[in-house]
Amino acid sequence: MEKLWSPWRSQYIESFNEGKKKNGCVFCNAINEEILDDASLVIDKGDLTITVLNKFPYNNGHLMVIPKRHLSSFDQLTCEERIEIMDKIEYATKALKLSSNPDGFNIGANIGQVSGAGIADHIHFHIVPRWNGDTNFMPVLGEVKVLSQDLLATKKSLLEAFKKL
Repeated sequence: MEKLWSPWRSQYIESFNEGKKKNGCVFCNAINEEILDDASLVIDKGDLTITVLNKFPYNNGHLMVIPKRHLSSFDQLTCEERIEIMDKIEYATKALKLSSNPDGFNIGANIGQVSGAGIADHIHFHIVPRWNGDTNFMPVLGEVKVLSQDLLATKKSLLEAFKKL
């Protein structure tokens, strides 16, 4: 099996854990952020969930749907939370189609630190838009992911798309 060395991932996890010790859960803190605040990555708020841009995206428009309750596992979610999560994932994919026309999506959750969850103590669901040819040599050789759009520009585009739905 070939392995891809990604030292930036451990730096991200370490910086998150340091921030968590000082400020609490980043997702719980985001619940109270204002959508129209440029410092906030929140795109949408439901009754039981929030949808946010990923601060460290795998691709342009990488969103996460997060239950407002601080939970670490899937089996702790209520039926109502699971339904809203799925509805918000559908809503987000429609908005991403309007704002950036991806060819497909990766949708899923890494549950537990051993599965790759950088924030393992608050379950969240990733929506990663994908385009044909969106992976190139940069992540492999240069240890760099090239994102062609600023997070604030992505947020503004998505907010417009969410309004249209």
